[in-house]
Amino acid sequence: MSLKSFCKLIVGSGILAMAIPGLAVLPPKLSFLTEAGLISHALLLCYIENNFFNYSNVYYYGMDEDVMYPSYMVVMTTFAGLAIVRRLSVDHRIGSKAVWVLICLYSSKLSMLFMASKAVLWVSAVLLLAVSPPLLLYKDKSKSASKMKPWQGYAHAGVVALSVWFCRETIFEVLQWWNGRPPSDGLLLGSCILLTGLACIPIVALHFSHVMSAKRYLVLVVAAGLLFILMQPPIPLAWTYHSDLIRSARQSADDISIYGFMASKPTWPSWLLLAAILLTLAAVTSIIPIKYIVELRTVYAIAVGIALGIYISAEYFLQAAILHALIIVTMVCTSVFVVFTHLPSASSTKLLPWIFALIVALFPVTYLLEGQVRINKNFLGESGVEDMAEEDNKIATLLAVEGARTSLLGLYAAIFMLIALEIKFELASLMREKIVERGGLRHSQSGQSSLATVPPRLRFMKQRRASTMPTFTIKRMAAEGAWMPAVGNVATVMCFAICLILNVHLTGGSNRAIFFLAPILLLLNQDSDFFAGFGDKQRYFPVTMAISAYLVLTALYSIWEDVWHGNTGWGVDIGGPDWIFAVKNVALLILTLPSHILFNSFVWSYTKQADSRPLLTVPLNLPSVIITDIIKIKILALLGVIYSLAQYLISRQQYLSGLKYI
Repeated sequence: MSLKSFCKLIVGSGILAMAIPGLAVLPPKLSFLTEAGLISHALLLCYIENNFFNYSNVYYYGMDEDVMYPSYMVVMTTFAGLAIVRRLSVDHRIGSKAVWVLICLYSSKLSMLFMASKAVLWVSAVLLLAVSPPLLLYKDKSKSASKMKPWQGYAHAGVVALSVWFCRETIFEVLQWWNGRPPSDGLLLGSCILLTGLACIPIVALHFSHVMSAKRYLVLVVAAGLLFILMQPPIPLAWTYHSDLIRSARQSADDISIYGFMASKPTWPSWLLLAAILLTLAAVTSIIPIKYIVELRTVYAIAVGIALGIYISAEYFLQAAILHALIIVTMVCTSVFVVFTHLPSASSTKLLPWIFALIVALFPVTYLLEGQVRINKNFLGESGVEDMAEEDNKIATLLAVEGARTSLLGLYAAIFMLIALEIKFELASLMREKIVERGGLRHSQSGQSSLATVPPRLRFMKQRRASTMPTFTIKRMAAEGAWMPAVGNVATVMCFAICLILNVHLTGGSNRAIFFLAPILLLLNQDSDFFAGFGDKQRYFPVTMAISAYLVLTALYSIWEDVWHGNTGWGVDIGGPDWIFAVKNVALLILTLPSHILFNSFVWSYTKQADSRPLLTVPLNLPSVIITDIIKIKILALLGVIYSLAQYLISRQQYLSGLKYI
């Protein structure tokens, strides 16, 4: 645009600025003239500053380092305009709608300071005009009910969505500036969905806070946006509309010339994971009423299991086609077990133990079957003459099988952990329900008298809702749910064992890993089959016992391994260096055992012992700390010192607490 046109715009803006004070003193019936003048002046000011600030090199012969319109001028005109709007609004010379438009126009100018774009000012103005009505146009808080009607809420949400779609090019430029490269379609769509959800928060928070369905749908929209951003699923071209800006950025040949063509793995399975997460979130927020409809609960559990099974198979076991069916069946069984354990039906308590047994049976079958087909395909039926390429192929196959089996171990460890957590949660809920029932019996007489005052219709609705809520009762637990503690214990032990195997495979048997894996045993429950004497008082005993036993066994294995590698025969020469090494470290290992035995027995019984016994075992650990050659024995000794001091302090605290009752 020429300088002559700019001069005309500046003159027009000056004329409006001089006319507005005169229009402001007119009668209130003519206040629309003041509003029109202010809005016209704000639009002209935005247009002029946008061109001066973003295209100053046009008027200064391409010298970008010389700034023609500084940033502080944008800030000054913005705050001056907001101050004028505030003053005129206080004097009731302009209406609320004009205030809303002017605040959005003046505030949108600040976006030019953060992003250099041709349309960022107008995009910001459109977004502010779409988002701000719940904040600026519905200010009457004297009424308890919302001024915004439901159809107005839907209309505002639709306007917000359209505004975000209109501003997609600016969102694309922001993401491109942040990432340093053009964003994917999934990232762009997720950003638009997330921005739409965040922009709708004022509508729900200020005007529909009493409507639970509005909050649930808002959470679902925000979660969908975050999932699209994190997973970035592929979007077909038929679903997207690329503008010229986006198309030119995608068709740039710079990336190909610099980085070349890069083969990417298929990302379509991310749609399945996204669908499973959204279905779960919809079920948790009661958008899908699986709590009251058993058939819908079954369909939901099977759908989530199939989606997760296909996703895991396609993402991590793409070359092992025979495992796909087994993995899908495993995930379906896991999904059904978890869903119906949390929301049981009339017959689920009889079927769930068999479903868990099927999951346990599928674990060794899937593990052993993985690799057998590929190994047989590569190792059987080959000729006696093998070249180097075939050897490399065999090594690659063995490595692939080992990696796939490690992934299977991780998958089943996660499955058993989920089952153990779910059962632990349900048993804790049952205990709380039992306590509530015991407390309710005491107040049953007073409750019956108060229940008589409740209207019959309300009492019927409460009874109906209580009858439709799927939950275990204490009697039902004793009759049909006695399998839950045993199943939870089996799942916990299997998860712990698989994690130990993974520790050996991935870290070579790290000493620190046991301190992170042993707390898994806190999920053990008291049952009549495996842990009859195990109760809430002994919940820490498996943790401490597992740590002590693991360190003792691995220390013995380390001694044997060092002696075996140092001696060529089966035996150890009496008096030789290997014999001295083994005897010394075994003796030091034995010295650490009294502290662990005393502490584990104390954790099991929690009975007060003599104060001197834990302290007397502390000196036994000092030689092991100083002399030993095995790091595991040193850890055992240090842990024994900590155990002895902890036992002494706990016993002392119990003794002092008992004195209060004397």
